[in-house]
Amino acid sequence: MDTFFNHFSNKSVITLLIAFICFLLVYWAVLLVLRKLGKDPKYLLPKGVMKKLAFPIFAIFTSIILRIESLRNLVGMENEEYLFKKTSTLLFIFSMTWLILVVLKVVKKIVVQQYNVNETDNLKARKIYTQFNILERIVIFIVIILAIGLALMTFDEIREIGVSVFASAGVAGIIIGFSAQKLIGTVLAGIQIAIAQPIKLDDVVIVEGEWGRIEEITLTYVVVAIWDKRRLIVPTPYFIEKPFQNWTKTSSDLLGTVFLHVDYRVPFNVIREELTRILEQTELWNQEVNVLQVTDSKASHVEIRALMSAKDSPTAWDLRVHVREKLITFLQENYPESIVHNRLMVSDTKTLYNEKNK
Repeated sequence: MDTFFNHFSNKSVITLLIAFICFLLVYWAVLLVLRKLGKDPKYLLPKGVMKKLAFPIFAIFTSIILRIESLRNLVGMENEEYLFKKTSTLLFIFSMTWLILVVLKVVKKIVVQQYNVNETDNLKARKIYTQFNILERIVIFIVIILAIGLALMTFDEIREIGVSVFASAGVAGIIIGFSAQKLIGTVLAGIQIAIAQPIKLDDVVIVEGEWGRIEEITLTYVVVAIWDKRRLIVPTPYFIEKPFQNWTKTSSDLLGTVFLHVDYRVPFNVIREELTRILEQTELWNQEVNVLQVTDSKASHVEIRALMSAKDSPTAWDLRVHVREKLITFLQENYPESIVHNRLMVSDTKTLYNEKNK
């Protein structure tokens, strides 16, 4: 027992204790600073952040401790330097990767929670959500690939194999390059969408003749939620290479149109007044656009167009349906003769024949 305590009180143990105490002091100092800043709403951190950060930070500390010679002397494994250092390096790479990913998610949460996608005018919020969702996946992908590469390169055997493979992989590299060309193009299209933003989350689009909303954007594909609850899966290059309709690219408000085909005897001013009355009596109209125009005239009928505005596309659809029904009902009840008629001239054939032979 005395030998154990003598061994415990040697220089190695003192070094470990000093290192552990320094780590605790640094950890508590950072914790106090963050808590102090957390009292200010400007620097308020999401709940549970310190708990998420504590594990990777502790793992980093452990990896540093494993490299200290005093630890090997304490446990009686002085000759296992390679094992301890290798374990320390791999643990450090793993814990740093873990810490970076946690910090990334915390930063995303702090930034994103300042914007509300459920607001009516949510254009800026959808931009932020789209950028962070795509860029987060890109950064995670890059960090994990780099971490795996660094971990493998710590082994001399794998490094030598890698050098020999790279030296003799000319033809194989060309084949793989051609095979991965489409995948690389797809990933680059995802990055371009994040930067240029031809589409954003919750955008209203018409793709392949389908009306829907952008539900999810990844590096390789986009999910469009169709109005009837179907899901359209579209590769990301589609939105770079092909034309499509984006109804909410710059703003969420839209113009709606209603076309009616009526008889030439229709009183346009009366219909214009009725359109105004209908719009003023519904909350679907945002009180910006109210126009009725004669857009075409045919031999059998006249085409009139009612133009109105709404705050977003679903509201615009409901407004169009509402106005169309009310206008048709108004014509049926008040001006039934204004509904399109097919005219047919009937003449007396015998009278025409007698007049012709006179």
